[in-house]
Amino acid sequence: MRMADARTTRTATAAADPELACPISPVVDIVFSRWTTPILWSLHTYGRQRFVELERRIAKITPKVLTQRLRQLERDGLVVRTYHPEVPPRVEYEISELGRSLAPLFAHLAEWATAHLDEVEQARETYDADPV
Repeated sequence: MRMADARTTRTATAAADPELACPISPVVDIVFSRWTTPILWSLHTYGRQRFVELERRIAKITPKVLTQRLRQLERDGLVVRTYHPEVPPRVEYEISELGRSLAPLFAHLAEWATAHLDEVEQARETYDADPV
């Protein structure tokens, strides 16, 4: 397939599928799902942890959801799971190098939040006060 044909096909596909129109869509799906950010933040901040430690630090997450998210993060290469064949068995989770590479993104988002969340809250209050 020629380069121009590939571009035309990609453009036509993006027009048919809105998710393909935004090149960061897959990243948003991976990184910003409901529990991913707190898990990655906890592993980045506190280092290697066992399941129960993560569960305590992320108080509102259920064990089932924590298990699902950890498996997905491991599959995506953002978390490393280490099994220690002891009695009783011990499993630890830590953020991978790939996961650590997201730190500047999270730092930038934290800066944005500090600078702009008050504006967002004000916009919400203004919007909610409008009876239309």
